[in-house]
Amino acid sequence: MQHFLVENKYLVGVLLGIAFGLISRLLMLRTDYRQYPTYPHGRIIHISLGVIAAALGAVAVPALFNKDYTAITFLTLAAQQFRDVRKMERETLTKIDSMELVGRGSTYIEGIAMVFEGRNYLVIMTALLTSLFGILVNIWVGMIAGVISLLVVEKLKSGKAVSHIAEVQAAKVRVDGPDLFVDNVYIMNVGLKSNQEIIAARGMGFILTPFNSNGKVTLSNLGQRQAILYDLATILGVYRDDGEPALIPMAKLDMKDGRLAVFILPQELDADKGKAVIMRVPILESAVRMPTEASVNKKGAEGNG
Repeated sequence: MQHFLVENKYLVGVLLGIAFGLISRLLMLRTDYRQYPTYPHGRIIHISLGVIAAALGAVAVPALFNKDYTAITFLTLAAQQFRDVRKMERETLTKIDSMELVGRGSTYIEGIAMVFEGRNYLVIMTALLTSLFGILVNIWVGMIAGVISLLVVEKLKSGKAVSHIAEVQAAKVRVDGPDLFVDNVYIMNVGLKSNQEIIAARGMGFILTPFNSNGKVTLSNLGQRQAILYDLATILGVYRDDGEPALIPMAKLDMKDGRLAVFILPQELDADKGKAVIMRVPILESAVRMPTEASVNKKGAEGNG
């Protein structure tokens, strides 16, 4: 009878862990303007991987209670599997990117692939903690642990956006002969008269002013700039077709003060919406730079103080 109760407690703990692990994956699964993961088949793939990750995390607890240390081996194999998922996502998105009028860029793609790998580990963490407390204490404590894990997942699922590192303002697009400017920042040379007229009529510009040197260096990253252009082109549309290099969206730095000028020819001429889009562009992890954290800069700050 006691053996049955113990087995039953393990089963309840495992099922509870799987349930909360799956809920955490569903919380992190969102198909938005980036159209990834695609609906419905892309979602089915990621939900299936979420179930596997939840099952691995939940089952590891009773296995360790029974001194079955091979469970650690399964977790190691799962980590390898999720790394392969990251590689698969990277390859798929890279192939898709070549067909876009305005591409995501390799930095954005790597960021998305990294997120999908990391989210599976969050699922394992949620399932493992829920199962652990459900078996170690009781089902109610397990549920509390699961809810706390979901709150942690909700906090970790999204990082910072451009609004955290820079101020965004709409700016005037100016065509001075063949030269194109956004505010006073030079963008490019436009040779054809017809292209100059299109840009004068439909051009939209923005100036991003970084709050500090960290933001300045992050915005100067080419991958981060491409992410801004991609999000703008995806949501506002882009007024160009293949083979029109003069009409492609661009982002250029003002070398004097580190401001970033963004130029785009959108289908939807709405500067307020464009500003809102830029402010919500995610800061790519591989684009983040923190020169103020360098020891030489800290010593300089101490000396000035």
